[in-house]
Amino acid sequence: MGETKMVHAPIVTYASMLSLLSLCPPFVILLWYTMVHADGSISQTCDYLMQNGMQGFRDMWPKPTATAWKIIACYGVFEAVLQLFLPGKRFEGPISPEGNRPVYKANGLQAYAVTLVTYLGLWWFGIFNPAIVYDHLGEIFSALIFGSFAFCIFLYIKGHLAPSSTDSGSSGNLIIDFYWGMELYPRIGTNFDIKVFTNCRFGMMSWAVLAVTYCIKQYEENGRVADSMLVNTALMLVYVSKFFWWESGYWNTMDIAHDRGDETLFSCSFILHTIGQFLISNSEESRILRHSGLCVLIAGFYICWGCLVWIPSVYTSPGMYLVNHPVNLGTQLALFIFAAGILCIYINYDCDRQRQEFRRTNGKCLVWGRAPSKIVASYQTTNGDTKTSLLLTSGWWGLSRHFHYVPEILSSFFWTVPALFNHKNKVNTIRDVSCLTTLSLRYGMGNTGNYTAIRCATGSYLVSTEGRRVPPLIRLLSPVSAILVYVM
Repeated sequence: MGETKMVHAPIVTYASMLSLLSLCPPFVILLWYTMVHADGSISQTCDYLMQNGMQGFRDMWPKPTATAWKIIACYGVFEAVLQLFLPGKRFEGPISPEGNRPVYKANGLQAYAVTLVTYLGLWWFGIFNPAIVYDHLGEIFSALIFGSFAFCIFLYIKGHLAPSSTDSGSSGNLIIDFYWGMELYPRIGTNFDIKVFTNCRFGMMSWAVLAVTYCIKQYEENGRVADSMLVNTALMLVYVSKFFWWESGYWNTMDIAHDRGDETLFSCSFILHTIGQFLISNSEESRILRHSGLCVLIAGFYICWGCLVWIPSVYTSPGMYLVNHPVNLGTQLALFIFAAGILCIYINYDCDRQRQEFRRTNGKCLVWGRAPSKIVASYQTTNGDTKTSLLLTSGWWGLSRHFHYVPEILSSFFWTVPALFNHKNKVNTIRDVSCLTTLSLRYGMGNTGNYTAIRCATGSYLVSTEGRRVPPLIRLLSPVSAILVYVM
């Protein structure tokens, strides 16, 4: 590719990537320790570290054990087998800029149902006690951290030596290639899609499995499940069920580029997504990302490590806390929180449904009972070809440029708030509101603007709007606030 140009000074770009590579793993362990051993109190964790220093941190970090590796291996193999052998309809993704059309087997919902039924069945019949997973949770997270790093190294080597398609490429820089990834469609053989496995079958599936695990652990500890845990778990399961119900739609967007970082996965995490957008990538791609929020899902640390480690650890943290800190909400409050969460999840789903139907019909559909308004976005590829794309500006997408973030983040708020406002949940609540504020500042209102596009190293098209510019100060504060609300 030649020399990579960066929008910031090289030291800023590399420091950003290396910071995330080095700080995210210990953050996972600190979060687990705070939830499980420090009563959800960050100040208690900080006091422990101040008193014991680095030795205290080393003692805090659990070593991966044989039990942890066995649990991960059994779960991973089980999901891989389901992905390969469960029946499902043939689904073709969009044609890539290099002319490739990925083919998937749409069996995610079946795999989701089989996984939960099997897991609950093993517990019900006394074959396996899910409480063991909770008891070894720190060891499992530790094993996932190191194992996922090794997996990302494998993807880096594979991208160099044996790419699965022509939708691959190198920036010429080891750090950037490792962080962003090198392949758009990495596969083992012809049928096992690595990205589907890491994003959907391991990451999202583990979210549901761990939510159920925390419920079972609390039941075995207390002889009952608190209504706060029931609300938390029910909302998470509804959200994950929605994801697998819509999985083929996710494939339809993840292959090229879209405006979520990783769609319902929230960019593996808001912080990875935000920092990735603002600070990392070469100049033209970074310019596009900053204005549109688009992010190519190439298989590297950014997406794969996030789905393999960040989702099961960070996204499930409210339930992790509630295991040993049950809160009795009362019927009215529990039902109110549950109903509000369901409404947010539905609105989020309807946002995606509107956009997908609009694209499927090429704009010839009804949105809220009317013919939709749209923007015909023209863009030019690096080959000089001029192309057009339709962008929906009606329905939910007429309220703001990225309205779908609002119900997404509010859903997270409602499955976190059952823990009320003690210790960690207070931080989670501040984080959710801060993220919402950041996004409001980041994206603003309205859909006007001129749209352009480029083709990045992997051959993916990125569309952006230049019309409504975000003030430079807010562009600077957005990633900074993302860091603060996650580490405060």
